[in-house]
Amino acid sequence: MMRFSPRFLGVLCASALSITSACVKPKPLEVLGTVPQFNLTSETGQPFDSHQLDNRIWVADFIYTTCDGPCPMMSASMRRIQDQTAAEFPDIRFVSFTVDPAHDTPPVLAEYAKRYKRDPNRWFFLTGEQAALHEVSLNGFKLQSVDGSMAHSTRFTLVDRQRRIRGYYITGEDNFQSKLIHDIRQLYRDKS
Repeated sequence: MMRFSPRFLGVLCASALSITSACVKPKPLEVLGTVPQFNLTSETGQPFDSHQLDNRIWVADFIYTTCDGPCPMMSASMRRIQDQTAAEFPDIRFVSFTVDPAHDTPPVLAEYAKRYKRDPNRWFFLTGEQAALHEVSLNGFKLQSVDGSMAHSTRFTLVDRQRRIRGYYITGEDNFQSKLIHDIRQLYRDKS
């Protein structure tokens, strides 16, 4: 009977695992819905048409500037993801929709954006008519409160180049940022 040293077996197993993982293609991300066309207003006061996001991967969240709960944490997380992806994925976009358009006017959103050091070429803060935001929130992102009104959510949403939702990420969960960046990489590899 041939005997192998434990060290040799460890090297052999590690090599086999790396070969196996390199050969196994990751399972495609599920399509969870489609974001409808929208026309809103950016923090600059300029119209923002969803066609500006066509053929781009983007990450969305829903916040409001007077939130003293999860919104500051969410915006800080979005900033970290913006910074972590800048070199590898400079064309990814980030979109923060307000759920309080009565208060969150373009100048208010611009000040908020400045506080979080957003890259103005990559991260947009959007406001608009309540009905338009409601349509995007409920019918696009499927975010709904118990009473059916537009809901504030602590989820980030990953959207592919065809405006299809490919993942939801709860900001309170451990390693949500790592999982989100992993899935962004997968969309780039898959050309989804």
